[in-house]
Amino acid sequence: MKFTFISDTHCKHKQLPKLDGGDILIHCGDISSRGYEHEIYNFLKWFNNIENYKTKIFIAGNHDWFFQDNPNKSKLILSEYPNISYLQDSFIIVDNIKIYGSPWQPEFCNWAFNVQRGDKIKEYWDKIPTDTDVLITHGPPFGILDKVIGKNISLGCEELLKKVKEIKPKVHAFGHIHSGYGIFYDGNTQFINASNLSESYFVTYNPVNYEL
Repeated sequence: MKFTFISDTHCKHKQLPKLDGGDILIHCGDISSRGYEHEIYNFLKWFNNIENYKTKIFIAGNHDWFFQDNPNKSKLILSEYPNISYLQDSFIIVDNIKIYGSPWQPEFCNWAFNVQRGDKIKEYWDKIPTDTDVLITHGPPFGILDKVIGKNISLGCEELLKKVKEIKPKVHAFGHIHSGYGIFYDGNTQFINASNLSESYFVTYNPVNYEL
């Protein structure tokens, strides 16, 4: 099964290089600048019109306030795009592959979907099914593709790392830390930071294609 992962496009999705096509296209959050309604529509229209993928999935990120502040209206808008799957602490099964998505991340400058580190955020990770094949979160696990260039500080979530080590999904995809872009394999899980923008918010990194 051919996947393409993208993330942190921040309204610049139309500037991405042409997507190669495949079975599943996944966006790991931060589709917008600040989650304005017109930004959400702009993204969904673009995402919906991509024709060379059978399944299209996305989660929200810390910039995507609309999904946190207007959950009911979000559902109404998403109902206009039945070919797009939005995951928020939920999963979809595609050809026997279970894909679970969650937007939460440790507190970061009081943005959307922020939760205190430790027991508070662990409550969200405890919802992840143990038989998840592909895990999508907005933020990275601690110590994996989670550093800003020039700063040797891990910004990922400790509790998320523990959960991933426990359930061992085949793939864990995320974004949030733009300059953490890349892939890393620990012997059990393929980690993918699919951020497309640099820390300066220029389209810099290519979509990540992965075959499972």
